[in-house]
Amino acid sequence: MGCLYRTIHSALSLIVDRISQKLELLERQEIIANKASVAMATSDVKPKSISRAKKWSEEIENLYRFQQAGYRDEIEYKQVKQVAMVDRWPETGYVKKLQRRDNTFYYYNKQRECEDKEVHKVKVYAY
Repeated sequence: MGCLYRTIHSALSLIVDRISQKLELLERQEIIANKASVAMATSDVKPKSISRAKKWSEEIENLYRFQQAGYRDEIEYKQVKQVAMVDRWPETGYVKKLQRRDNTFYYYNKQRECEDKEVHKVKVYAY
């Protein structure tokens, strides 16, 4: 009976952890979307400052993808392409597909693509 209890308890703990991680990801995505909406309301917004990423995070992963496609970030992408939403993987929240300025598409995987050796190249803009 004790072994069954421990198994159920550990399974429930894993489920709670996963739900917490998903909620944090959704909250971060909502904050980013709100920032992008505010920035789009004032057309042609320019960043006030720039810094380099120091360590990988989900935000850095998405910035890496935008910058690979030739944009500063989601704000600039939405301004240039005149789109309201960016295609994202529902499981991870990472950017799924971006259209470059020359109208070719970049398709990204569900998993992390920004390797540790590339993190320092990512630019983080503050508005």
